[in-house]
Amino acid sequence: MNWTDLIHAEMEDAYKAADGLMALVNDAELDWKPATGSNWMTVGQVMLHMASACGTCQVGFIDGQWAPPADLGYPEDMEGMLPAEKLPSARSVAWARDYLQKDRRAGLDALARAGEESLAETRVAAPWNPGQEELLGRHCLQMVTHLNIHKAQLFYYLKLMGKDVNTLNLWGV
Repeated sequence: MNWTDLIHAEMEDAYKAADGLMALVNDAELDWKPATGSNWMTVGQVMLHMASACGTCQVGFIDGQWAPPADLGYPEDMEGMLPAEKLPSARSVAWARDYLQKDRRAGLDALARAGEESLAETRVAAPWNPGQEELLGRHCLQMVTHLNIHKAQLFYYLKLMGKDVNTLNLWGV
């Protein structure tokens, strides 16, 4: 298996499961967040972040376009990690699910532009870790992991909200 096939297969699984979890949320629940602790994202913020966690970042690595799409609502002067209360939120569940599919297509298109040779041989650094170059393919695969981490976050939010979810939902089965 090559980088392209591996990343593509992992993306399909992650996006399918992420969409299935998003479908379990209703618009009235977008402002929910855990009651204890601090700096928690709301459900809507998690869903918006999921909808730009993989493909948008793969475009950044492959094309060097790191600014988030303007319609996501991130501040233009954003530097570093924002506290949860400053993060934008999904406008609706339908919007987040649609944007998730746009992100999927953007990532798949970027992978096709990069090509297998570039994924396997080009070394790049992430903007958040400029001194550490990794293979482009590894960075792109890590962005699938990024989506999966936030997918798991939504899964546990749904459990805390009392939704009837289980491991099959987490894995999109």
